[in-house]
Amino acid sequence: MSRPPLLLHAFSSFAVGGAQVRFAAIANRYPDAWRHAIVAMDGNTECRERLSPELEVSFPEVGIRKGDTLGNVRRFRRVLRELRPHALVSGNWGAIEWAIANVWPVVRHIHTEDGFGPDEGRGQLPRRVLTRRIFLRRATVVLPSRTLWRIATEVWRLAPGRLRYIPNGIDLARFAAPAATGAAEEPVIGCVAALRAEKNLARLLRAFRLVADAMPARLVIVGDGPERGALEALAGTLGVGARVQFTGHVAEPQRFYRGFDVFALSSDTEQMPMTVLEAMAAGLPVAATDVGDIKEMLAAENRDFLTPLDDAALAGALVALLRQPALRRAVGAANRARAERDYDQETMFRAWRAVFDGVASI
Repeated sequence: MSRPPLLLHAFSSFAVGGAQVRFAAIANRYPDAWRHAIVAMDGNTECRERLSPELEVSFPEVGIRKGDTLGNVRRFRRVLRELRPHALVSGNWGAIEWAIANVWPVVRHIHTEDGFGPDEGRGQLPRRVLTRRIFLRRATVVLPSRTLWRIATEVWRLAPGRLRYIPNGIDLARFAAPAATGAAEEPVIGCVAALRAEKNLARLLRAFRLVADAMPARLVIVGDGPERGALEALAGTLGVGARVQFTGHVAEPQRFYRGFDVFALSSDTEQMPMTVLEAMAAGLPVAATDVGDIKEMLAAENRDFLTPLDDAALAGALVALLRQPALRRAVGAANRARAERDYDQETMFRAWRAVFDGVASI
């Protein structure tokens, strides 16, 4: 029997994050469809814990040198010629050197864009716009949000025929347990996020300080990242350290959702965050900054609790939900119904399989 085709995945990082978790779910769903070679540009392969042992996966050594773009491009092109994968799958700006290496195509190229770091969160950088315009023009570009579609067509000027809109999906069964009823004396605000600058969890801590001034409450932040030390220090400075729990990295965070009364997101930039889908699937109301496609994702009943990038506005949305248990349950139920209707992961799986197999490529 012939072996399954090889997909070479280039991630800026293979730490646990939305794009990485999505890839793991797709790969696990089709264990016999492909072999996978995974390159993490920063060397972090933490998300390998999400991969099924049934998968045939390798982590080739490529010799990446940060800042050595020309050298990296030569090395990456050599790897592409040696491995001859069925497709190169690159992700976000952090892996753009792989797109450059394949500009005179060695293999079919699929590129995914899931959002931006703090350097692009509030505006596109001209050099990056031009680079994407030039080096992604022959790729199949997969986007999970309408916001990114508009950027790709209007700013990067990529041909619409090259783009694929595939919204993220969620394993509804894993999050099917009912959310907290709000009967506890101190309701719980929950956030699941990588502790990075663009998530602006400092905004959430400042908003929580305002919430704690108004009523009893606790805040649980699930995740880890480079901002953790500064955030823990800020919680102490704000006088809420005793009411804030930092869990660190958690491989299976769904159990925490069951203890939340409200899910909070304070990001400066997002597109279609997986954690919001998880909160919806868990039947939770969401108080969040109005960024990316979040407004389009949520049930209509939840949209009044989206706010500008402002501490006091976010605190107001949180207090409004925390003080009204019946409202929380109604909004959470509407979010769960919306997730069931529009975001079942099987639809996402089928679309991604078509892209990986080449059925949807050009």
